Amino acid sequence: MNTSASSSAASSAAPSGPVRAVLADDERLMRDQLRARLAEVWPELQIVAEAKNGLEAVQLVDEHRPDIVFLDIRMPGLTGVEAARQIAQLPPRQRSDDVAQGDAGRHDEEDDEQDDELLPEIVFITAYDQYAVEAFEQGVADYVLKPAERERLQVTVDRIRKRLAARQAGQSDDAPAGPPLQALLHQLSARLNPGAAPSYLQWIQATVGQAIQMIAVDEVLFFVSDEKYTRVQTAQVEALIRKPIKELVDEIDPKLFWQIHRSTLVNVKAISGVTRDFRGRQIVSVKGHGEKLEVSRSYTGLFKGM
Repeated sequence: MNTSASSSAASSAAPSGPVRAVLADDERLMRDQLRARLAEVWPELQIVAEAKNGLEAVQLVDEHRPDIVFLDIRMPGLTGVEAARQIAQLPPRQRSDDVAQGDAGRHDEEDDEQDDELLPEIVFITAYDQYAVEAFEQGVADYVLKPAERERLQVTVDRIRKRLAARQAGQSDDAPAGPPLQALLHQLSARLNPGAAPSYLQWIQATVGQAIQMIAVDEVLFFVSDEKYTRVQTAQVEALIRKPIKELVDEIDPKLFWQIHRSTLVNVKAISGVTRDFRGRQIVSVKGHGEKLEVSRSYTGLFKGM
């Protein structure tokens, strides 16, 4: 799409610089139709890649790191919901100087900034109104109904433009309040498979010193991952497991645990408060434990107003 001045009513809220998107739908005619409608309501939007299935969508998002990804909710290989889960857990893009210098040449502050890379805005494409009305109106993600109608698409575009402008201004706190993204994805999965009751982890088998211990999931205060292990912290013990956060997030009840960082899940009942550090970043305090957990920018909307 060619860059031009937007005629949208939300032009005052538009972020400066090109906004880039990946479009994923297994039906070519639907991709063509949505692309044409987007050109009408958001002419400066750049569609940098198009995918024919969910797996290809994840690969293209990893390659291009767009600001927005449009995902058909029903696709072969991976559904739009499954693709969104994988996209949400993609590791931060490795900078060229990281490769040249190696880990020894990096500083903690620079690594923090890299880990704080924002997730793309998620817009689901669906032909089924029942998936959209309740779930998407919570504001964590947005939706477009097939076939894309200009009036409803304009509403979606205006909301996305506003959120992107807030991001660029460093106002991540303006992200919509409400349940975290993984809660929405679990909800959508249940709607796509109404006969399959959700089954969440109840116990964790973890290493404590030289022993293996069974830990009840609801007793865990938080999970924190590094490159090799995930630390399981309870009020009494600290244990290790090999399962990464990107797998745990799909196996644990999203009403009990919130993802607040790419590497951190926290028990909602264990949160004692949220403050800000000298950089203005949100810091979660945990009941009965002295550790402070940083909230990355993609998740600050969980604690709106704090």
